[in-house]
Amino acid sequence: MKLIRFGDPGDERPGVLLENDTRVDASALGGDYDQAFFEGDGLREVERWAAHDGRSAPRVDARVRLAAPMRRPSKIVCIGLNFRDHAAESNMAIPAEPVIFFKATTALVGPNDPVVIPRHASKLDWEVELAIVIGRRASYVAVEDATDYIAGYALHNDYSERSFQLERGGQWVKGKSADTFAPIGPFLATRDEVPDPHTLGMWLTVNGETRQKGTTANMIFNVPTLVSYVSEFMTLLPGDVISTGTPAGVGLGMKPSPQYLQPGDLVALGIDRLGQSQQKVMAYS
Repeated sequence: MKLIRFGDPGDERPGVLLENDTRVDASALGGDYDQAFFEGDGLREVERWAAHDGRSAPRVDARVRLAAPMRRPSKIVCIGLNFRDHAAESNMAIPAEPVIFFKATTALVGPNDPVVIPRHASKLDWEVELAIVIGRRASYVAVEDATDYIAGYALHNDYSERSFQLERGGQWVKGKSADTFAPIGPFLATRDEVPDPHTLGMWLTVNGETRQKGTTANMIFNVPTLVSYVSEFMTLLPGDVISTGTPAGVGLGMKPSPQYLQPGDLVALGIDRLGQSQQKVMAYS
């Protein structure tokens, strides 16, 4: 099943993307795709509803804005340097353990919303990533049980302002958390839609030119390992996001010198089974 949310900012409603890519309004079920939804029986209720009532539910016009497919989670946990080729282009050693940092939940936006260059920023960068969405409260989860704690997966562009991240006194979260820096979607694919999250092609272009082309097979730490590892250090709540890292091809690593995004640029990206998104770059106003 593929879950969507749609509508103007602040007025989003839940929906479902049917097999023929028809968008339907699921707000008749009540509630939203939030912690209570994932923690309870929400996924099964929507699945039953989609199988019987979904085909007669109100259609959502394809021109209507898509929002992030989950309501603002309690946290967005990101994994740094989780692809060997990206660590190499960043001139950093392969980590012995997963590198963890946070992205503020206020960065969350829809998959096709503009990305805004923050004030005093000069080095806006892109990162196509596989996002894990947690489905059950998770604490000290064993690796062999970790998949049972996953609700599904989504496409994420982990935008970074490198000058804030690397030149402003430490803590990567500074460069990761500006408004619009976490476009997620177009949909949340439940676990059954992605039988193997470690064989997914990933790509990203800037103004039509390929910048990243990789596969989740090149992750250093796989999905169950990441869920288990993060749960050692914090309780993961239903609806929380773990973003699993990016392959080579970011602006910071371009040769002979880094290249960063400018107002008017168009970033497009996709992951197999998780759809595509695009963001136009805008100056802060």
